[in-house]
Amino acid sequence: MKEIILVKYGEIILKGGNRPVFERALMKNIKNALQNIADIKMDIAQATIYIETEPDRMDAVCDRLEKVFGIVSVTRACVCEKDIESIKSAAISYLSGVMEKGTSFKVEAKRSDKKFPLDSIKIAQEVGGAIDDNIEGLEVDVHNPDVLVRVEVRDAAAYVYSTLNKRAGRCGMPTGTGGKATLLLSGGIDSPVSGYMIAKRGVEINAVNFFSYPYTSDRAKEKVIELARILSEYTSKINLFIVPFTDIQLKIRDKCPFEHMTLIMRRFMMRIAEIVAKKTSSAALITGESVGQVASQTLAALNVTNYVCSMPVLRPVIGMDKNEIVNIAREIGTFETSILPYEDCCTVFTPKHPTTNPKLDVIEKSERVLDVDELIKEAVAGIEKIEIYPE
Repeated sequence: MKEIILVKYGEIILKGGNRPVFERALMKNIKNALQNIADIKMDIAQATIYIETEPDRMDAVCDRLEKVFGIVSVTRACVCEKDIESIKSAAISYLSGVMEKGTSFKVEAKRSDKKFPLDSIKIAQEVGGAIDDNIEGLEVDVHNPDVLVRVEVRDAAAYVYSTLNKRAGRCGMPTGTGGKATLLLSGGIDSPVSGYMIAKRGVEINAVNFFSYPYTSDRAKEKVIELARILSEYTSKINLFIVPFTDIQLKIRDKCPFEHMTLIMRRFMMRIAEIVAKKTSSAALITGESVGQVASQTLAALNVTNYVCSMPVLRPVIGMDKNEIVNIAREIGTFETSILPYEDCCTVFTPKHPTTNPKLDVIEKSERVLDVDELIKEAVAGIEKIEIYPE
């Protein structure tokens, strides 16, 4: 009995004349995601991608496909000839030993090949009757079944599967179809979630991290690298840019009012991130800021930090509370890494009483004692680039 993986996609279907562009992007991303997992044969027809691989690699392939943006569902299916007796035999063989006694089921059919002699209703009736007659202990329930059995009669072949073999995908749009953006990636909970949410909309992301050795340890750096690696499982690859930030922080600490330190640091980060963004052809920055979560994330503070940027700043978690963000972090696998107790550069120099209602002209005046351009130039010159791929 031959098995195949059926990959279904959603929003791409609505793209009209541009649909082939999105389909090609999705297939490219699938190929990249599976290059170290298995050898595959892939084809596309009738809004479905068909993937063949070795039987012992099926589960590993499905595991990875679940994380590819643009995919609505991933299903292992039995392939058979397009005649009703072959379809019934395949359904019985494929489902025997899988469905437990007492399980209720319903059969639905889709006949894409209109030359097939039976219509969808008749196919479902024939297959449902065969399953009921030949697999002991099952119950038919057409209203609220435990398991839905699907039969698809397409141009190339017929396919039989059940909801037991179907997994939900991540949906969204294929990576790379929505342009490129640069994520300010800290070691916290919020920024990886923000990167994930923007990547889900088809945006290719790279990341910038600000590293203040020796005030932040190598373990803090490794933590950020691991967060980028987890994100790369959804995006195939991330370029991570590590910015040496110690000198800038020390200059701010020594010369600026301490209550302004966090905001002035953020302004430096945004300037440097924008330089990296422009060099990597990014069209926007991404941050993990949420209104009111910390002192530097009040509306007044966000205005002060925004002022140094000329490109859009995307903040996908801006209106979420912490519990909502944590739930997503758990779902995508970044939470346990984010809570490791290795401080990032934003926490080691945090003032006890930061200003929460800053005025732009006051912050700019505090900043004038610094040679901003020279400090940025030195930091950019010391950037380390790390190419990160999923394991």
